[in-house]
Amino acid sequence: MKISADRLALTQELHALVIDYWHDVDTNWGANAPDYYTDDGVFVGPAASYEGKEKIRAFYQWRKDRGDRTVVHSVQNFQALPEGSDKATCHWFLFLYAADGKPVLPTNPPIQIAYMTDRLVKDPQKGWLVTYRRFEEWFAGGAPTTNPTLDDD
Repeated sequence: MKISADRLALTQELHALVIDYWHDVDTNWGANAPDYYTDDGVFVGPAASYEGKEKIRAFYQWRKDRGDRTVVHSVQNFQALPEGSDKATCHWFLFLYAADGKPVLPTNPPIQIAYMTDRLVKDPQKGWLVTYRRFEEWFAGGAPTTNPTLDDD
């Protein structure tokens, strides 16, 4: 199958965007993560969903406030599918390594492997923004993921 230069460029651009997002989450508590979404963007997780940039911001603040946690979100098998010049859908796998505490922590297998679906739009001033991000959990085990619904029970 031949891949066009335009699709290859889009794949590289959107892959870099996803990498930058998770780098911010892993090293900066997701302080900038809401800026990657449209104002009405949706973050759909296995246990809870967050609708709107401000609810996404509140989730990442909650994660920071709960205390020390070391986390690595590893993006694999990235695929970008253009839908015109200003929309795209991306699929990829997220390997999540995480544990409460500060490094250096014992190594373990990923606590989650999820099939990810992103829908994005291109804003003329802000560039590509996520309108929808969905986690479809394929594997889970080890330490629990962080989620206010689960942790507050």
